[in-house]
Amino acid sequence: MSETRKLAAILAADVVGYSRLAGADEERILARLRALRSDLIDPTIAVHHGRVVKRTGDGALVEFRSVVDAVRCAIEVQNGMVERNDGVPQDRRIDFRMGIHLGDVVEESDGDLMGDGVNIASRLEGVAAAGAICLSEDAYRQVKSRLDLSVSDLGSTQLKNIAEPIRVYSLQVGSAGTKAAATSETATSQPAAGVPKLSIAVLPFANMSGDAEQDYFADGISEDIITALSKLSQLFVIARNSSFTFKGKNVQVQEVGTKLGVRHVLEGSVRKSGNRVRITAQLIDATTGGHLWAERFDRELTDIFAVQDDVTQQIVDALAVNLTEGDRKRLAPGQTRHPEAYDCFLRGRELWHRLTKQTNSDARDLLQRAVELDPNFASAHAFLALTHGLDYLNRWSASPQRAIEQAEEAATLAVARDDSDPVAHWALSVVTLYSRQHDRAISEAERAIALNPNFAEGQVSLGEALIYSGRSGEALAYFDRARVLNPYFPDVVLHFQALALFQLRRYEEAVELLLQRVNRNPITDVSRALLAACYGHLGRFEEARARWQEVLRVNPDYSLEYRRKVLPFKNPADFELVMEGLRNAGVVQ
Repeated sequence: MSETRKLAAILAADVVGYSRLAGADEERILARLRALRSDLIDPTIAVHHGRVVKRTGDGALVEFRSVVDAVRCAIEVQNGMVERNDGVPQDRRIDFRMGIHLGDVVEESDGDLMGDGVNIASRLEGVAAAGAICLSEDAYRQVKSRLDLSVSDLGSTQLKNIAEPIRVYSLQVGSAGTKAAATSETATSQPAAGVPKLSIAVLPFANMSGDAEQDYFADGISEDIITALSKLSQLFVIARNSSFTFKGKNVQVQEVGTKLGVRHVLEGSVRKSGNRVRITAQLIDATTGGHLWAERFDRELTDIFAVQDDVTQQIVDALAVNLTEGDRKRLAPGQTRHPEAYDCFLRGRELWHRLTKQTNSDARDLLQRAVELDPNFASAHAFLALTHGLDYLNRWSASPQRAIEQAEEAATLAVARDDSDPVAHWALSVVTLYSRQHDRAISEAERAIALNPNFAEGQVSLGEALIYSGRSGEALAYFDRARVLNPYFPDVVLHFQALALFQLRRYEEAVELLLQRVNRNPITDVSRALLAACYGHLGRFEEARARWQEVLRVNPDYSLEYRRKVLPFKNPADFELVMEGLRNAGVVQ
């Protein structure tokens, strides 16, 4: 048997007290473990580029390309277990313990790993407390300057069957006690466990112009700074949707950092008067409230682009991010240098975010004007495409077919104008999916994510494209990643996650997410229809019929035939699964 020797980051994990849990109810514990693997563990491993080497009944051995990936994966899983154990009696909770080591391993031809690197990770897992992660000194050395970790130094520890003592560091993130600390409203002087050192949320800049109609301009400046910073893979940048939930609220920076899971917060203000603009910005350490950098810019409106360049560059410098030449090119904003075109774009983009028929129409007029003023303005072409896409999806156009054609034309032009604009590739992914070009939709979403690793919308679009391509199992990981990047994620993400689970015949889990979506969005018709189908498959016919009546109440014009026509399932049988559930309940023929 051939073998390869290499250096690898190894994570070993198992369930605390598995024998006791299995003895009480083996069937239930195995079912819960299978659900955890498919919903939480495997998607998180995939997002962090891990490879499952082997599984045991209650644990796993996973290889990662870096210790940073391994630790981030472990933290996400442990924090995910805190949520899943909430409200579960103590004697029925599933708690994991984990060990991580960087060491020499031997990979055999079948992919199995052997050697001290594996043995040490396994022994570290054995000494970890419930909900904790134990790191060897070699592993901790790799991450201590790259991730802010609150660890306990357990000192030099003699591990079973390991010749030399190993210095061990314990990271406690998954216990009930740390959950309370992580979600506390009270500011602390220490960062929460697992918060990346290079993480930031950009709050919407305050409009100081004395004119509420100028909000769009202040919001636009904030959003463009978010977009620029998001392109750097070294940074973890919270999505616009989540940052903007704090708009107009009097909150402490430490509270923002805790709620969004970031180390740094940027806040500022914009005062626009005639052809002059004043922008102030300050970068704050969310763990201490201390100011790291602050600046005021008084410029002509024509210099607004230079101000944005300056702000983003100074943030990067203050965070001590090491940039490559490629990074510097990515930081350069891709928008127009035409002030009027930029103003039309900011107004149009802000209106598009409202997602109503009238604001979508108004947005399209403004975005059309922007591309007329600057035909090379890629992002304006992209959002113009998205306005046509909304018309198609919502039947807001007299000719839906023409709407989707116009959407593809505009998105294709956006990519042609600037192939490095992630928004352009995102828009093209969205519209090609609904014109049933599945492979192209997937590749465009992947391109958008490659250009902007923090692009939550790109993650959602890739997940959606995978669902409709019949690859729902793969899609779940991308929705999980989107929720990390965007903690205050749009409620439609719950629907897409539920649809993926529905296609995987995991109806009970889909029901749970759909009920959350209905609670967040009481007027949704599509989630109620899918919920009725779930109940039909589960044999809960009265509940199915009740939900179907709710569909018709919130939207008397709801049409299954239109949904069949517009939803881009690659395999028509996938939509038939919905129809089958509804037929089971007797709500359709």
